[in-house]
Amino acid sequence: MNADTDAIITTARSWLGTPYRHRAATLGAGCDCLGLLRGVWRSLYGTEPMAVPAYGASLRDPRHKGALMAAAEKLLQPAGPMPEAGQVVLFRLSGQPEPRHCAILVTPNRFIHAQERLGVVEADLTDPWARRIAGLYRFPPLTDTCKG
Repeated sequence: MNADTDAIITTARSWLGTPYRHRAATLGAGCDCLGLLRGVWRSLYGTEPMAVPAYGASLRDPRHKGALMAAAEKLLQPAGPMPEAGQVVLFRLSGQPEPRHCAILVTPNRFIHAQERLGVVEADLTDPWARRIAGLYRFPPLTDTCKG
């Protein structure tokens, strides 16, 4: 692993145990999956990645359809087809065609995500999760001046 990957994983793991709170992004107080990603970004780069519009908790909410993928395409770098530590992974859920969930890989087979009722947890990338992968992305390179 390189220094950037180590920083990403260490930062993501610092969120473990944070309670689940829809639309929140505060370490220790609460976050959802996007809030986890935003919080890790803020720790790594020092700023909020972008303004986030209000979004519903329902997977079937048609507002902002494709917004998660569009944000990943804008802010992150496409990664290869195989999961690697430090990557952001987007998942499709409940048969939806668009990704509605995101996580950070800590190994090729484990990821950290925020899940309702559980909060931020580290989980295995089991076959059911792997089949739902909609995209793999890398954080932009960190510079010595912005590492958290």
